[in-house]
Amino acid sequence: MRTASDLMAPQHPAHRDGDRPGRFTRLAEHASNFTSSPGFFGVCLVLVAGSITAHALKLPTQWLLVVGEAMSAVSLLLLALLKNSERRAEHAIQRKLDAIAAALLETRQEEPGAASEELRKAISMEKQT
Repeated sequence: MRTASDLMAPQHPAHRDGDRPGRFTRLAEHASNFTSSPGFFGVCLVLVAGSITAHALKLPTQWLLVVGEAMSAVSLLLLALLKNSERRAEHAIQRKLDAIAAALLETRQEEPGAASEELRKAISMEKQT
């Protein structure tokens, strides 16, 4: 069982869940897929159109604030998703590079070993992240 300090520990996102993706990783992956969809683009267009309309109609400041805060909230969530995706991709690339380097060393030494298996795992990691 994880404690509160485990959840707040400054670990790389790829290390937090071990081999199986956790709830946050799955949620971030689904959210990332949604934010790259045409449906989300439509939501963003509606927000921008709402902002332009609110300014054009000179609606009360309260309405301008609501639209502005909604756009700020979406921007903040997108920033968090982008950073999460970036970190997971960075980790996957680094694991692959490490595995390739180890496999090359084994090939040079003509001693096949665990690096080949690690390389296979690293290559299939793309499907997991």
